[in-house]
Amino acid sequence: MQVLKHVWLFVRTNLWIIPLALLIAWGLIRFLDPAPPRHLVMTTGTETGAYHGFARLLAGRLETHGVTLELRPSQGSLENLQRLSADNPEVHIGVVQGGTSELLSRAERNRLQALAALYHEPLWLFQRTGDPVNTLADLHALRLSVGSEGSGTWAVAKALFAEAGEQSRFDALNDGLWQGFSSQDAAAALQAGDLDAAFMVLPADHPLIRQLVADPEIELADFNQAEALAARLPYLSQLRIPMGLLDIANNLPTRSAQVLSPVATLVVNQSFHPALATLILQESREILRDGTLLDPPDAFPAAAPLDLPLSNEADYYHRNGVPFLQRYLPFWIASLVDRYVVLLIPFIVIMIPLFRSMGPIYRWRIRARVFRWYGQLRRIDRLILHHQISAVRDKELANLHKLEDDLTQVDVPLSYAHELYTLHLHVRYMINRLESLPADE
Repeated sequence: MQVLKHVWLFVRTNLWIIPLALLIAWGLIRFLDPAPPRHLVMTTGTETGAYHGFARLLAGRLETHGVTLELRPSQGSLENLQRLSADNPEVHIGVVQGGTSELLSRAERNRLQALAALYHEPLWLFQRTGDPVNTLADLHALRLSVGSEGSGTWAVAKALFAEAGEQSRFDALNDGLWQGFSSQDAAAALQAGDLDAAFMVLPADHPLIRQLVADPEIELADFNQAEALAARLPYLSQLRIPMGLLDIANNLPTRSAQVLSPVATLVVNQSFHPALATLILQESREILRDGTLLDPPDAFPAAAPLDLPLSNEADYYHRNGVPFLQRYLPFWIASLVDRYVVLLIPFIVIMIPLFRSMGPIYRWRIRARVFRWYGQLRRIDRLILHHQISAVRDKELANLHKLEDDLTQVDVPLSYAHELYTLHLHVRYMINRLESLPADE
């Protein structure tokens, strides 16, 4: 029973720590990242394009994890970048062509991060059959389409000519000899003989590519500077298009060719919750697992080539794979545990010194029950010292006798009993001292 009383005293003495711990926990939760949202908005591309097709597949896979991916079609990479880098973006994630972020200002680029490269989308250079095009200089005298202004084709072509020191020629469209046609218009003009060559960025299985390689008057240029330019522009890769890759039966193209290739890139902005990065990358890997004509199986999503910095979470995924907890737990449970493990560490760091203070506070409380009577003894001692005791001697003596009786009722743990009995001795000492004084002193 005595033990229970002391336990209760210990608990009651330290009850203050409970509201303080709750306050600290609330503060940490308040400033911790909120839980990942269950609704994302993704800017894609034209509804018939490859970006939108990939986004539809991704939306279906995320739905099984309870995440709704709302798709917003666009005109392409430039509009996607504008949406993502807006001051108050309405979208969180999008697909853009590698190299197009160079069209943004530095401040706009700083708002964006990459999650992964998704797949190659080559920069095709088609020409009418005739003198081969091996270098950028070979294009100076040709009627050339460099892509419509602001398009992905236009952005990459501009970067190529800028690397060759021909930025001014590109900006002036080579004194009107070059044209800013869309891929559809460029293909039509090329086949009609109104163009000599045309750049276009399209997937290998796009109908326009199949249409052009099947035209006997059009050939795919074997661009000999591809390797050098890929080395200078890190978001481009050099690809070899083997003979017959696009049509084995008709052996199209009829010869192999070197091309440059940007990649479709998964890009997020500052409104994107980083905890969703791993989930999106893992589902993207499942979508891209089988590869394409140009990409071997399991090659994407990848950490390169990119023209935007990887987010920290994406970098971790590409280096280490799925985080440990997400390998064994559903995403939402693993995410919750991850967040609160991070919360637990500072909580423990703060609480350890508070818990350490519980013992000293309890000891102070117990000793205070004993030491508070020493004030009475000290007061009597001062009265004796200043020869003021005679008037109150009998009264103080009665109080000390009562105190001596009260002390027999005081209960303290055995470890503090010596302090209680020391007080007993001091009270008895003061009683004896007062009794030894003459009544008239």
